Amino acid sequence: MPDQLVVGFDLDLTLVDSRPGIAAAYRALSARTGVPIDAEAAVGRLGPPLEVEIARWFPAEEVAATADLYRAMYPQFAVTDSPALAGAVESFAEVRARGGRVVVITGKHVGNARLHLDHLGLDADAVEGMAWAQGKVDAMRAHGVQVYVGDHSADMASAREAGALAVGVVTGAHTAEQLHEAGAHAVLPSLLDFPAYLELSLPI
Repeated sequence: MPDQLVVGFDLDLTLVDSRPGIAAAYRALSARTGVPIDAEAAVGRLGPPLEVEIARWFPAEEVAATADLYRAMYPQFAVTDSPALAGAVESFAEVRARGGRVVVITGKHVGNARLHLDHLGLDADAVEGMAWAQGKVDAMRAHGVQVYVGDHSADMASAREAGALAVGVVTGAHTAEQLHEAGAHAVLPSLLDFPAYLELSLPI
């Protein structure tokens, strides 16, 4: 293992409870376009690329433009209403106490991801956006990520493929059983448990 620890984190429902903000952004998009959107149902499916959700509500030929509109509206509606999840600050601090680097790898547009992090005072060394499935694998490999923490089964599969320790947290829609089935090396109740996990798994 390299001398410097590199830990990757997903953003939505791992570091940030973005459900209230994303729901508000979907409601605003619905009002702007006149297209009914079930915002609560949409936030229950967070993880895959935005275009997958937009395609549920808009014709195929409108998906790309509507996704661009949503991303443009996002800072106004979604950032300030989305709190950090418990343990996010402490987890970053634990990585830093070990001389490590923090990399956030998310499916969200990188600019909007940085807005969340800046608003919450979460200082990442690098942020990779628009990354999903193989995109997350590539980002983990590019940054030398050794441990990746996420709430989605796809996060666990990507971490495994990238050769990283896959650590699941059950702060999203996926259960501990689903995360284990997807290949998680460990599943934690929340990020509050992550510093202790690092202490046991990667003692200084």
